[in-house]
Amino acid sequence: MNKRHFRPGVATLIGVVFLLLLWLVLAILIAQDAILPGPLSVAQRLLRDVQSPLFWSAVGDTATEAVLGSLCAAAVALPLAYVMYRSRFISAASEPLLALSQSIPAVALAPLLVIWVGYGLRAIVLLCALIVFFPILVNTVLGFRSLPREVLEAARLDGANSFQLLFHIEGPMALPAVLAGFRTGFTLSITGAVVGEFVMGGQGLGARLSAQSAAADMTGLFATTLVLISLAAVIFSGISILERQSRTLRALRDTKE
Repeated sequence: MNKRHFRPGVATLIGVVFLLLLWLVLAILIAQDAILPGPLSVAQRLLRDVQSPLFWSAVGDTATEAVLGSLCAAAVALPLAYVMYRSRFISAASEPLLALSQSIPAVALAPLLVIWVGYGLRAIVLLCALIVFFPILVNTVLGFRSLPREVLEAARLDGANSFQLLFHIEGPMALPAVLAGFRTGFTLSITGAVVGEFVMGGQGLGARLSAQSAAADMTGLFATTLVLISLAAVIFSGISILERQSRTLRALRDTKE
């Protein structure tokens, strides 16, 4: 068990170290911070930024937009996924439309949302929700459809109704797939928040990136980008841990049964 949990962490660490070394070598070869600032310059800028209340305010704004968008997406995607799982007609009618909707880039949606709901938090949250919605929906539907038929049939023969099936069998057994959708979708919510702030205003990290880009502040751009990557990594890692725990609990439950 220790090896299984140890190796992915080592692989990730090696990958990060390799990227840092590559970045350092390229920065030394180019030798122009205006084109590619080195890791040390970016680290110094980050240390300076984290001492500013404005920086933490921007982080809080982006995190709030991402969380609200993710929760809105989950509130719609989870019930719809269950309805699609239970109804072949609704599934057949909605799947082509949902697939086609993914061909529309988020940048193209942003101006439409500005026209429909205006600038500010509401539009950014809605954009985040639209980006997060599809991964949660697809993974949840696949999770429900992958449930073993014999287990469901046995529960029905024992007299379980639809409510009992959902909360005692279908929901717990599909939880790893649902969390996999959360892992992908919630991570993408950071992208949605940044794109939204670029187009629809706001005071978060996306607005900070926009200002730094306009000022040709490459060191600031790299520093803010690293913060965004860190936020996404925290979300991804946290939900990955929950997903592994849910798979372990499911395996233990299957063993007992």
